[in-house]
Amino acid sequence: MSTQFQQGEISVQTQHIFPVIKKWLYSEKDIFLREIVSNASDAITKLRRLASLGQYEADDTPYRIDVILDKDAKTLTVSDNGIGMTREELDRYLCQIALSGALEFVEKYENDNQKNGIIGHFGLGFYSSFMVSDRVEVITKSYTDADAVHWECNADGTYTTELCDRSARGTTVIMHISDEESAYLEKSKIEGILEQYCAFMPVEIYFACEGDAPTEEPPAPINDTTPLWLKNPSDCTPEEYKEFYRKVFHDFREPLFWIHVNADYPLNFRGILYFPKIGNEYESIEGQVKLYYNQVFVADNIKEVIPEYLLMLKGILDCPELPLNVSRSYLQNNTYVSKVSAHIVKKVADKLTSLCNLAREDYEKVWGDIRTFVEYACMRDRKFYDRVRDALLLPLTDGSFLTVPDYLEGAKDTHPGTVYYASDKAAQSQYISMFEAQGIRVALFDRALDVQFLSMLESYDSTVKYIRIDADVADVLKQDGAAKEDEALISLFRAVSGKDDLKVAFSSLKDTSVPALLTVSEDSRRLEEMMRLYAAGGMPVGMEMPEDLTLTLNTASPLISKLSSLEADRQKTVASYLYRLALLSQRKLSAEELSEFLGQGYALLELLV
Repeated sequence: MSTQFQQGEISVQTQHIFPVIKKWLYSEKDIFLREIVSNASDAITKLRRLASLGQYEADDTPYRIDVILDKDAKTLTVSDNGIGMTREELDRYLCQIALSGALEFVEKYENDNQKNGIIGHFGLGFYSSFMVSDRVEVITKSYTDADAVHWECNADGTYTTELCDRSARGTTVIMHISDEESAYLEKSKIEGILEQYCAFMPVEIYFACEGDAPTEEPPAPINDTTPLWLKNPSDCTPEEYKEFYRKVFHDFREPLFWIHVNADYPLNFRGILYFPKIGNEYESIEGQVKLYYNQVFVADNIKEVIPEYLLMLKGILDCPELPLNVSRSYLQNNTYVSKVSAHIVKKVADKLTSLCNLAREDYEKVWGDIRTFVEYACMRDRKFYDRVRDALLLPLTDGSFLTVPDYLEGAKDTHPGTVYYASDKAAQSQYISMFEAQGIRVALFDRALDVQFLSMLESYDSTVKYIRIDADVADVLKQDGAAKEDEALISLFRAVSGKDDLKVAFSSLKDTSVPALLTVSEDSRRLEEMMRLYAAGGMPVGMEMPEDLTLTLNTASPLISKLSSLEADRQKTVASYLYRLALLSQRKLSAEELSEFLGQGYALLELLV
């Protein structure tokens, strides 16, 4: 049985493809101006390259791009004095959709050199002008001094080409804005687009509106052609970094510190990342990392480049080798992107470690602002934790800071492998005083995130245990020697607590002023706190305590010594009040518990008068 083989090419009719371009080429219509200005920048970059190769003798005329808005004529014009086009080049690049003059130039002159500064790589950028225009004109003259050409195309894809008069090299694109897109004839609209997308393009851009009153001052470019990230870090001052931050992000608060990224081969990208000041852990920590491609803005916070846990940072990354799709607005997952992301994570971790080791005083001053970010990053990425583990600071209740290794070194003789911490400096002040009296320093973990963070630390390093100072700590605080148990007191406190299974222990504490301690095992309490954190609507005040609640009676306390000799009613009142005092150090009392507590307090006062 024979088969016939047929081969051909799919044809596309312009009257069908242009409506698609007009509506769907880019997700945001504003991008059309970025594309046209980028093409103008490329035209100048190409001419500069030819001059450097000795194939063009440059004159003294400054390179520039002019954007001119004429509301009365309903036109938006972008003009450059770059390489220009011959009639043949115009036919090839403008009359054949998706044929990129930029790629052809790179292939011809750059020999696979990726650092050419050429922006446009896709060939469709010019046609974005039809997203807002019903007619586009191009007037161009090549640097070769060939005849100037005028090209005009309607929204249906029909065009005309003819020779014209133009003496200077370069290209002018005149977009006749359609009635339905008249918003692009407003000065503020165009200024906003230029500021967003073109603020750092490598060629000076001038914006003017026809009809504006002339000024005596010479016009100034709207862009900075040599942004700070292109400079060597050693050539930048702290004030320049702060000024750049204020200019780009309009944040009146100074950044805490910054990282100047200057990655060369094989990654080839640059940028500046800032750590913004955060007021508290509940403040929004979403930052803004602007992604640029050869100094042209692409998008904010691309998660393929910036890990999600670093999105609180603010900054700019200029990646001229990013694999972009036709709109330049989304990234394709590939090896280069993952390597850029890993390099950024490493630079952030290295910066934190460097500050901890070389600028400890300054590091401690900003730790309160970056602590939430660092802890969250450690929880999301084990590799990040491994890099910064020795730069994690423990804030202590006395206001000082220690790293975990330093804390453990100081604790090796008294409580090896254990970090004691408080979660409420005021409520747990009695415990803090008891620990500090024994020379034991107390860390402070007083935020909701800390419950998860401590569990993570223990999962990463099982040799270190984190125990709250009101947990199973009686053994740490007791004096040498055993304490005698009293079955009568055990029965008494079980009765006044209403818990038949209450664990009652006896210990001779060094601090004789503390008659009783109520403790909960660290694991049980953390589980309770996690449940409280995730419970819908929150857990009610006065919730039932965990079953492994332990009441430790201090046999060295005169009050406990006298308790057994009191008459029954008075003994019950004192014991009940002591239990409520101990309970109050663990949590808030319920309404019923508070009422009983106050009543017992009044009863005790009556006994004293």
